[in-house]
Amino acid sequence: MKKTMIEKGHPAISLRRQCELVGLTRSTYYREPLGETSLNLKVMRRIDELYLTTPFYGVRRMTVMLQQEGYKINHKRVARLMRVMGIQAVFPRRSLSQPGKGHKIYPYLLRGMKISKPNQVWSIDITYIPMASGFMYLVAIIDWHSRYVLSWRLSNTLDTAFCLDALNEALAHAQPEIFNTDQGSQFTSEAFTNRLLASNIKISMDGRGRALDNIFIERFWRSLKYEDIYLKNYQTVPALVKGLTDYFQFYNHERVHQSLAYQTPAKVYHGLDRSMNIQPSVNELILLN
Repeated sequence: MKKTMIEKGHPAISLRRQCELVGLTRSTYYREPLGETSLNLKVMRRIDELYLTTPFYGVRRMTVMLQQEGYKINHKRVARLMRVMGIQAVFPRRSLSQPGKGHKIYPYLLRGMKISKPNQVWSIDITYIPMASGFMYLVAIIDWHSRYVLSWRLSNTLDTAFCLDALNEALAHAQPEIFNTDQGSQFTSEAFTNRLLASNIKISMDGRGRALDNIFIERFWRSLKYEDIYLKNYQTVPALVKGLTDYFQFYNHERVHQSLAYQTPAKVYHGLDRSMNIQPSVNELILLN
């Protein structure tokens, strides 16, 4: 997927420099990857769709659903594809999403709390984004009170770096009292938690397998996929970047929410001020140019 971010013959940026910016060696750029088969990509998209409506389905029930729809697939392949997608059933069980070794787990602080103002609670999450011939991962940070999306980043790997980039962008504009995450290794890493602690932000973490602990961003993923991703079926990463940029602008500044008394997230978060308009990252600007 990083290779699709490279533009051969770019008038201003050399091939070597583009490879450096996206974290790709030139030898890897010229090598043909195996990737996932077209059938696996089709199955992964269907798993993603099923997961939005039945997030409590584990590997075996997901396998049965797919088999009933005509896919000749066993539970071992479904399990592998779900691992690649970074998803799991939302009930507690052993040996599922684990924090990194030695990473500290913080208690969940939001149960029973009244969320009454912007920047009281922010949360972050990662979701799988299916594309016509591949996939990406998207991380976003959302303000609980207003549903305003403060920042986002795309990556082709489930690493900590793109999550930290999104966090730094959001904190450059404002700061929450509490920051809520799940127990994934990206968010329990010292690099991520130390960034929050250095700003005197309280850390809250979902209980294992409790998707409802982060309900607002889970609802946002559903809106994003049904209103944009599944409809557009993006062919390339540059097209995905532009599409997401447009959707986040629409979501924050035009899409009214019943739960917000039919106001937009931007109006609830900071009135009509558009100064916090989300901008693409440096790598994404290269793609758009």
